[in-house]
Amino acid sequence: MMFFDTTLFIQRHPVNNITIQKSTFDFLKKLAANNNREWFNAHKAQYELAKINTEQFMDALIAKMNTHDQLENVSGKKSLYRIYNDVRFSKDKAPYNPRFAGYLKRSKPLLRGGYYIWIKPGATRIGCGFSYPASDDLKRIREDIASNYETWKRLLKLKSIQSAFGEMQGELVKTVPRGYTDEDPAIDLLRYKQYWFEHAFTDNEVLAPDFLNNVNRNFKSIRPFFNYMSEILTTNSNGESLHE
Repeated sequence: MMFFDTTLFIQRHPVNNITIQKSTFDFLKKLAANNNREWFNAHKAQYELAKINTEQFMDALIAKMNTHDQLENVSGKKSLYRIYNDVRFSKDKAPYNPRFAGYLKRSKPLLRGGYYIWIKPGATRIGCGFSYPASDDLKRIREDIASNYETWKRLLKLKSIQSAFGEMQGELVKTVPRGYTDEDPAIDLLRYKQYWFEHAFTDNEVLAPDFLNNVNRNFKSIRPFFNYMSEILTTNSNGESLHE
């Protein structure tokens, strides 16, 4: 088995200049083609190098994000999901998920919303928003949409959000939310039960020297939406703080 010097690797790849290495992509491509424990164990050293590279990238991203936001994440290592699949209740019995993915949490209770990243050859993307709001949060969001529909329309059409993410995505209710009607002028937004934004990157963009800055810039562009959502989710319908 191949061994490597982690300290030397870190010295050669300083956090403030970190990029996703081609070797990281090469490992993920090979894992996708050889998704079994025998191959993975034989290439554990390459996995460890790819993992360190991605952890350092996440460390650098957290540092950049904290210059304009406040995150709960203390390290890139703790922000990444495991590469191992839980196959107990899945039809897909492949033991590994050939990607590196992570989640950045904003500091609650006052800051709401979350940032996600998936690094995968041919399918790298970032996402942010509210994927599964709690029932109380969903109720409060819909109350605000109904009362401030024009504000929501202007917010979602902001140039910064449109250029980075395009239109808001997310699952919709099949009929009409309880308490509302088809005639409500805000029904197009009231049907949402997720409030989600995504941006995809080509492999060349991921391996480019400015990928870290691009991810940070795109995440920063969603802040007007996060700021607005944080305000409504930390106040009641009368605008009174819920956390005094």
